[in-house]
Amino acid sequence: MPPDIQPAFRALADPTRRQILMHLSEREMSIAEIVEEFSVSRNAVKKHLTALEEGQLIRVERRGRESVNKLEPQGLKFVSDWFKYFDHFWDSKLSKLQQVIDQSEKQ
Repeated sequence: MPPDIQPAFRALADPTRRQILMHLSEREMSIAEIVEEFSVSRNAVKKHLTALEEGQLIRVERRGRESVNKLEPQGLKFVSDWFKYFDHFWDSKLSKLQQVIDQSEKQ
């Protein structure tokens, strides 16, 4: 059973957090490296990272005295799966729309 994905959606609601995820999709980064990418304080970045970790979208690994932040693909998969559940809804609606268009073109 997938975990509660509400924390993931809460984390994804913030544009800065989404940008952080984009950076982490390219490479692992320390807090200091993330701070360099944004015009916000270290405390603000730490709060964003905490929200992303609570949403299970990132994982934090300790390497000596440094914390390295990594994208957590499984957390993103849970969110993606939730959206995919509704694909059949759109497929059905688009198929009906296509039928209406086809019918109007025949007239």
